[in-house]
Amino acid sequence: MAGEKGRAPVVVLPGAGREYAMGPLQAVFKADGDETRGQYSISEWWLDPYTRGPGQHQHDEDDVFFVIEGTMSFYVGGAWIDAPKGSLVIAPGGTPHDFENRTGERAGALNLSVPGDFEPHMQGIAEWFRARSAADSRTANAPTGH
Repeated sequence: MAGEKGRAPVVVLPGAGREYAMGPLQAVFKADGDETRGQYSISEWWLDPYTRGPGQHQHDEDDVFFVIEGTMSFYVGGAWIDAPKGSLVIAPGGTPHDFENRTGERAGALNLSVPGDFEPHMQGIAEWFRARSAADSRTANAPTGH
């Protein structure tokens, strides 16, 4: 049944969504674009153990992260913080931020980007992550191989 604005409800079951594989990272977009009238974007970001994120960056959109598995480390407010499962981290638009998984367990966060229309940028973002070397994808605290 459509809502009052003529849009149908969106239901995305566990494990479903539009996947972007990026080596030791994976993004799964749950809703964006037409599904949200461009108002917001909802995606999951999964990082293998000892995996760096995108590097410190900033953009006009607010970024909201809710840790859904493991412990993610976030750079926000000029410092790194460790955020265990259940933590909420908000980087307002224009705030330098980054994220990574510094632990030996897989970690994931639900990301809400406001406003939306984030997904159209994912092709270039995914290509950048895939082109990054394995060494450049590892966090500073990653164990070295023997």
